[in-house]
Amino acid sequence: MDVAEFMGIERVSDTTWQLEVAPHVVTPGNFLFGGCGLGAGIVALEAASGRPTIWATAQYLSFAPLGATMRVEVTIAVAGHQTTQARATGWVEDREILTVNAALGRTDLELGGVWVEPPSVPEPDRCPPRRLPDLMRSSIFEHVEARVATGRSYEQLDGTPGDRCSALWCRVPGHLEPSAATLAIFGDFLSGSVSHPIGRRLMGRSLDNTLRTVQLEPTEWVLCDMRMHALVGGYGQGIAFLWSERGTLLGTASQSVAVKEWRV
Repeated sequence: MDVAEFMGIERVSDTTWQLEVAPHVVTPGNFLFGGCGLGAGIVALEAASGRPTIWATAQYLSFAPLGATMRVEVTIAVAGHQTTQARATGWVEDREILTVNAALGRTDLELGGVWVEPPSVPEPDRCPPRRLPDLMRSSIFEHVEARVATGRSYEQLDGTPGDRCSALWCRVPGHLEPSAATLAIFGDFLSGSVSHPIGRRLMGRSLDNTLRTVQLEPTEWVLCDMRMHALVGGYGQGIAFLWSERGTLLGTASQSVAVKEWRV
């Protein structure tokens, strides 16, 4: 199974795809999970351009509710010798839901390096499952397995401030090969890490997601090494470094989130 099959996105023409907003791609609020929206745009853009993603950013404009069909339309703005600049727009009927802008391509330059290091955390099978309240279970969180590498679980958030950094091991049971779209899904788990430095049970609604790919390699689990930068005026910002099991940097994901307290 690849990530397109997991999400259920299908091509209907040279420049148009569609995605049924089913329970396995929604938030606990029963609308399309932001990472799946970005992932759907990436799938369409890579197929239309024939090139891999360098970076892609999604701006979320409205909600695609459970049961809706989102239409994804691709526009190739510029196709150069090495880089394609393009955008994908998601619609539900006549409502614009999201816009994904991206650059796609690769060169054969051999110079380079990686100048960040993964955190030292236990292996996935030594980490406890991420525990969520019952009302969050009928959503994508039932279909992506997450284990707590560092940080506190939901029930441990007692108002005591904590570390701005936390980490989750993530995988889709059945195992998806890493792709830019897969990383987009995992990267959106960053919105939940805003609770850790505050120590309170908060909800983060993504306003934007940006994915930058570095290098892809086979790995069953992806480590989401999440680092919150700030929460001011109800809006938070942070970045996630996405690592393979052997410590290869696969990409980075950053976002802005609108934050409110989760009251149950």
